[in-house]
Amino acid sequence: MDDYPAIEDHGLIGDLQTAALVTCDGTIDWFCAPRFDSPSIFAALLDRVRGGYFRISPDGVRYVTKQLYQPDTPILITRFISADGVAEIIDWMPIAGDRPTDQHRLVRLVRMIRGSMPFKLECRPRFDYGRERHELEVHPEGFVFRSPSLSLTLNPVRPVPKLFREREVENGHDLVGRVTLQEGETGGVVLETASVRGPRIMAAEEVEAMFERTLDFWRRWLERSTYGGRWREMVERSAITLKLMTYAPTGAMIAAPTASLPEQIGGTRNWDYRYTWIRDTSFSVHALLGLGFTEEASRYVDWLDERIREAGDNAAPLKIMYRVDGSSDLHEEVLEHFEGYRGSGPVRIGNGAADQLQLDIHGEALYAMHLADQQGIRPSHQVWRSTVRLVDWLCRNWDQPDAGIWESRHHPRNYTYGRMMSWVAFDRAIRLAGRHGRPADVYRWVEQRDTVYNQIMERGYHPIRRSFVQSYGESVLDAALLIMPAVNFITPTDPLWRSTLRAIEEELVSDSLVHRYDPAAAPDGLPGDEGTFNMCTFWYVSALAGAGRLDDARLTFEKMFTFSSNLRLYAEEIALTGEQIGNFPQAFSHLALITTALHLNEMLDNQRR
Repeated sequence: MDDYPAIEDHGLIGDLQTAALVTCDGTIDWFCAPRFDSPSIFAALLDRVRGGYFRISPDGVRYVTKQLYQPDTPILITRFISADGVAEIIDWMPIAGDRPTDQHRLVRLVRMIRGSMPFKLECRPRFDYGRERHELEVHPEGFVFRSPSLSLTLNPVRPVPKLFREREVENGHDLVGRVTLQEGETGGVVLETASVRGPRIMAAEEVEAMFERTLDFWRRWLERSTYGGRWREMVERSAITLKLMTYAPTGAMIAAPTASLPEQIGGTRNWDYRYTWIRDTSFSVHALLGLGFTEEASRYVDWLDERIREAGDNAAPLKIMYRVDGSSDLHEEVLEHFEGYRGSGPVRIGNGAADQLQLDIHGEALYAMHLADQQGIRPSHQVWRSTVRLVDWLCRNWDQPDAGIWESRHHPRNYTYGRMMSWVAFDRAIRLAGRHGRPADVYRWVEQRDTVYNQIMERGYHPIRRSFVQSYGESVLDAALLIMPAVNFITPTDPLWRSTLRAIEEELVSDSLVHRYDPAAAPDGLPGDEGTFNMCTFWYVSALAGAGRLDDARLTFEKMFTFSSNLRLYAEEIALTGEQIGNFPQAFSHLALITTALHLNEMLDNQRR
C-alpha cells in the first residue's frame, strides 16, 4: 500500500469539462474523459495495478520534489531536485470551451533547468475503469492508444528528444521510453482524447501558444475578483479550484473530480462525487457573489432554475444531485476488480443517494435564488411559477422523515437541519413574492413557515442536552446546525444558540477540527468511522465569529490553513493523523473557506472601526 501517494500529494489541472490529478512524483493517476463523470482512462489512484497511469519522472536517481502552481492559474509545476540537476514538469489543460466535446488535451513539458537528469516515461492507460482492452498503434510521428469506446493520441513536441527513439512497447499496449536531458533541453508530449487527425509532431511554438492562451485565460478570469481582504491567496486558490470543477457547457459545479476516495483508510465509506449536488450549487452562489463572480453565479442559477422547473412542473421534489448535463440517472455500481485506495473497498461509481428524499435542499435552492435576486439575478415568470409549485409541494410534505444532509442509508428520521432549511425555503419564498409582487399563496406559506419554526423550538431543542439536536426524539448533536445563525433562523446571541454552540464544542470539536456527528450514537447504516469534516470546521469559525469570539474564530480559521495541501487544496475530511481523506479536492470545503473568509474579514474590519 506504500505505492499509493497521499491524497494531498496531488495537484489538480483541468479544462472546464474534465480534470486530472498529478502526483508530486510526476504521475497522472486520475483522469476521466470526455467529462468529469465519464469512465476513467487513468485510475491508479484507485488501483495501482489495474487502474492505469501516465508517469514522467527521474529514472534511478535520488531526488526531492516540490509542487507549485504558476501564480494565479491552475498550471502545475512539479520540480525535481537532485545533486546532479534540477528539472521541472509543467502540466496543464487548454480550455475546452463552452460546447461539450470529446476532444481534450493534456500537455506535459519537461524542462532541464540545471545539470542533467535521466527520465522515464510510462503511458499505461486503462480505459473504462480498466474494463476495456486497448491496442497501441505506433506511427512515424506519434502513438495512438485505441479502445472500443475512446482513443488517446500521444503527440511528441518538437524538438523530439531521444525519448521516442529509446522506447519500447510493453504487453502490446503500453509505451515506455527513457531519455537523459541536458541543461537547457526541453521535451514534451500532448495527449489528446478523440483526436480528429492522426498523431503528429507538434512545434514548440504551437505548444507555447497553448500555454500563453491558458495563462491569459486564468489571469483575466481571476482579475474579475473583487476580494481584497485578509487571506487573499487562500481565497483566490479556492476560487480557481471551484472554477476548475465547473462544467462550462451548463455552469454546473461538481462536488469533487474523484470517486471512491475513502473517508477512513480501509473503510467502506467510499462514494462517487463527480456529480452536481443542489446543496453545493446553492451555497456556491453565496461564495461567488461575495467574490464578484456574478457571471458564474448567474450560470449556476440558470442551471438551478432548470432543475426547479423540472421539479415544479412535475409536482415533485428536487433531486438531491444530477449529472453535469442535468440528467439524473446515477445508478450506483461497484467495481469489483479495483482494490480501492490503499485497499479501501468497495470502489463505487454512480451514487445511490441520488434518489433519497432530503428536504433541506429546497431551502438551499430558495436561499440561493433569494441571494441572486438581491444582486439583480431575478427569476423569470416561468421559473417563478415552477417555484410556487415546488413551495406548495413542500407545504404538503415538509413534515416527514427523510435521509438528511449526511445522506444516511439507515432509516429516515425527522432531522432538525431538514426542518430548519424547510423554514428557510418558506421564508425566502415569502420575501421573493413580497419584493416583486409575484403571485403566490403567501398566507399559506407564512402559516407553514411559522409552524416549522415552532416545531423546531418544541421538538428540535433537547432541554437536558441544552442543545438543538440532530433529529427529534434523540440526543445526538449535529455540526450541520452550526449554520443556524447564518441563515437567520436564530440570532447568534440567543441563549438557546449559545448553549448549543457550547455543547457542539464539548462533544464534536477536537483541537479546532469538527466532526459532523457521532456515527456510533446515530447509526447511519454503514460500518466504520470518519475524520473531521472540513466544511463543518469552517462553519464553526463563522459561528464563533457571530458569537463575538473573534480571536478564537481567527485562530481556528488559520489553524485550518495548516491542514491544506502544499498547493492549498482541501479534501472532504481530515484524518486523526492529520492527513486529508475523502474525495479531493472537495468543492464544499473550498466554498465554506470562501464564505467564512468573507464573513470573518468583515467582522474583523468592523471591530477595528
